Amino acid sequence: MGDHHARVDVASAHELSQRYLARGLPGRWAHVRATAAVATRIGPLLLAPDERDLLVAASVLHDIGYARPLVLSGFHPLDGARFLRRAGAPMRLCALVANHSAAAGVARLRGLAGELAEFPDEATTLRDALWYCDMSVGVSGEPTTFDRRIADIRMRHVPDSFVVRALDSGGLEARAAAFQRVRLLLVPGAARPAPAGC
Repeated sequence: MGDHHARVDVASAHELSQRYLARGLPGRWAHVRATAAVATRIGPLLLAPDERDLLVAASVLHDIGYARPLVLSGFHPLDGARFLRRAGAPMRLCALVANHSAAAGVARLRGLAGELAEFPDEATTLRDALWYCDMSVGVSGEPTTFDRRIADIRMRHVPDSFVVRALDSGGLEARAAAFQRVRLLLVPGAARPAPAGC
């Protein structure tokens, strides 16, 4: 991506997310704020300085595609990424939003894999860290465990929904692997896991 190292403005990302989520979707707004707080805490432990702001910005923007004015496809990772691209956000930020928390599995089942491919999944520690932050926070912003987060996702969706079907067809393993890779990186002295793309 041409703007691989483009700087992101965390304050602007926060303001944009607040504008679209705070009033209409207060629970989602609480979730993304708490996700960004996790990102702020773990970023310095995992990432080079030039990637820390990108993690926080992606965390606070990852669910912006739920905002009613932005819904086009009905698939929030894609709608959010497309909105951010139209708004002039760096392509890497758009791609992180598009691919957060194993979105590719749901996109495949919904027939949106080609559209999601507009935003390549970088499969890096930064990408894994975004998934980790998202999976560490409940739907209303409360801290949670990975297992409780998955149980809540299953509870909020009918068993034959695209989300549950994606979890059952490999999405759960993808999320769990990313979560575990980051957990290992956060343990001082632990062996470093191989990057996701290896």
